[in-house]
Amino acid sequence: MKHFGIIGNPVAHSFSEQYFTDKFANEQIEADYKRFELNTIELVKTYLNQLDGCNITIPYKQAILPYLNSIDDVAQQIGAVNVVDKHKKGYNTDWIGFTRSIQPLLQPTDLNALILGTGGVAKAVYYALKRLGIQPTYVSRNTPNLTYAELTADIIRQHTIIVNCTPLGMWPNIQDCPDIDYSAITTAHLLYDCIYNPQETLFLQHGREHGARIKNGLEMLYIQADEAWQIWKN
Repeated sequence: MKHFGIIGNPVAHSFSEQYFTDKFANEQIEADYKRFELNTIELVKTYLNQLDGCNITIPYKQAILPYLNSIDDVAQQIGAVNVVDKHKKGYNTDWIGFTRSIQPLLQPTDLNALILGTGGVAKAVYYALKRLGIQPTYVSRNTPNLTYAELTADIIRQHTIIVNCTPLGMWPNIQDCPDIDYSAITTAHLLYDCIYNPQETLFLQHGREHGARIKNGLEMLYIQADEAWQIWKN
């Protein structure tokens, strides 16, 4: 039997374990998939040696890099890894999941995007948006990015895509959301939340209330998971 899992902190919210457990049962694959919540990245060495493949989630998508034997070219460009194979080679399938899930919602007027956060998911989203011909800008508490304090209503109106790549609003802290001026959101906007638990975060609720297109990260999860399986089964 082969062993797979997800490594991060927290991982209690993750649907990945159920997704792969169901997949393995339905396709009669002799494998299991478990959650591994690590308090520090240094503990990852043991699991990389024991597992036939794993997913990496927050906050370790960048911190995992020094523990890998090699990194795929695209993951190297992105600067973050969310999939590791049995040879301890790192890949990024987040950008594929994000691209395929957001594409059907895009309109010709979607030329500029704001990415809330600068972590591993944000880096994959940045890479994906650039490939889609959309100009992304990071928003974070720190310079040299655009800070939340600098994020005026005019800037929000000029950027019709806003992607939440922070954990704000993720279960169980469902009353949290990024601190932006939601009154500047219009029907021309698309709000995308990489969070999928809960299905509609407070961030997305605010978007819906202002008539924006909204989408959560569940389809992104499924697509990146399928891409991960293509890597693991080879």
